[in-house]
Amino acid sequence: MSTVLAWADYEPEVAVIVTGAGGAAGVAVIRSLAARGVRVIAADADEMAAGLRLASSSSTLPLCTDPTFVDRVCRLAVQTGAGVLVSTVAEEMQALARGERGLAAAGLRTWLPAPEVVQTCIDKWSFAAATSRAGISAPATALGSADGVPGPWIVKPRFGRGSRHVHAVDFADELEWALRRVPEPIVQTRLSGREFTVDCLVDHDGKLAGAVPRWRLETKGGISTRGTTFANAAVVDGTRSLLAALGLRGPANVQGFVDAEGAVSFVEVNPRFSGGLPLSLAAGADLVGEYLRGALGLPINAARLTYREGVSMVRYFEEVFEG
Repeated sequence: MSTVLAWADYEPEVAVIVTGAGGAAGVAVIRSLAARGVRVIAADADEMAAGLRLASSSSTLPLCTDPTFVDRVCRLAVQTGAGVLVSTVAEEMQALARGERGLAAAGLRTWLPAPEVVQTCIDKWSFAAATSRAGISAPATALGSADGVPGPWIVKPRFGRGSRHVHAVDFADELEWALRRVPEPIVQTRLSGREFTVDCLVDHDGKLAGAVPRWRLETKGGISTRGTTFANAAVVDGTRSLLAALGLRGPANVQGFVDAEGAVSFVEVNPRFSGGLPLSLAAGADLVGEYLRGALGLPINAARLTYREGVSMVRYFEEVFEG
């Protein structure tokens, strides 16, 4: 059973804005907070986002590329009396970080990673360079070609989300075909073995306070639809080293592979909660609750981030009706 905490453990009557309500991560955070009786204001650029229907109240916001984005978040905070902001969209975090002074003036407490760290995570070429500098095991990577990269290959966008424009290539004569179809492509050696994600929370001092590894048994659109938690010291130790090298604080999900010999390699870090977060929550790690403690300036309680291995998740469609 997952840890259940009273909202009084954080601060009475604090309402929370959750952005990215149309994504799996946003829905997971909204549901976790709502189950505690927290007043949640869901926000998304898409007025049909499912998460908007699952919160106490909701609002549409412009895309983070819109110059009014941060002002609109501030206005929403003032209108609703919200006291904490949870962003589940990596691409908007840089704009929010640049606008932290305005957010604070609107009464919103935030816990956002540094803009340069977000940039390293969302730019897969920069991420590959960062892992190389830190000596972290990762696939060979080239920008725009397969020069120096052994096959078989994965061709994917330098800036991309989920599995959009990702192509698996087995033969060299197929590479040009894939490269023409991917915007700003990078080419990586395709790793073999078992794929995993680690749901993490890094405290304000850079210490890995909690890490929940789970096998990605099935994915659709880049989102885990079947998974099982597991324990592996090499995975957790590698995750700790990677996040420290990046300088990331707050929530993260780390993706990689364990090969047949047990060697661990990492392919991606997202500086946010993951779409597979419900599995980690169900296994007992209160990542959402402890994130809120951190946002409110309270120390992280690592004891609330322990988990049970062998907990499995399967997903199914669910409908929300209106009118």
